[in-house]
Amino acid sequence: MKTDLAKILSVRGQHGLYLYIAQSRSGAIAEALSDKKRVNFAASSGITTLEDISIYTLEGEVKLRQVFEKLHEVLGESDAPSSKAAPDELKALFAKALPDYDGDRFYVSHMKKVVDWYNELKACASLEFVDPEAEQEDETPAE
Repeated sequence: MKTDLAKILSVRGQHGLYLYIAQSRSGAIAEALSDKKRVNFAASSGITTLEDISIYTLEGEVKLRQVFEKLHEVLGESDAPSSKAAPDELKALFAKALPDYDGDRFYVSHMKKVVDWYNELKACASLEFVDPEAEQEDETPAE
């Protein structure tokens, strides 16, 4: 089953990723990908969908979905290095997967989040992603 990054949430101050379940009176109900526990996050929690995140490159920005796909091409079926890996190891990985990343705006701390998210999606969901542009074409009525 393909992963819809528009429904995968990162919450400020919380470790791990969450699957959006429903809107609640005060925010959103989500389920942790790792242990399936449900949580109610307040609207002020700093909730971001992975679909909305981009990585800075020298040419502009690249959507996180494309970064995950490029990491998968480089890593194959192997896991990404841990976020505890040496900064040089993370930089080398991103230099292979995304050679034109902007080192002045895409920091090692960002790389750590991306590899953690990549490994969590690989373990708990899928690295095959729903393409929102293809879905929009499917929903366009035929004339």
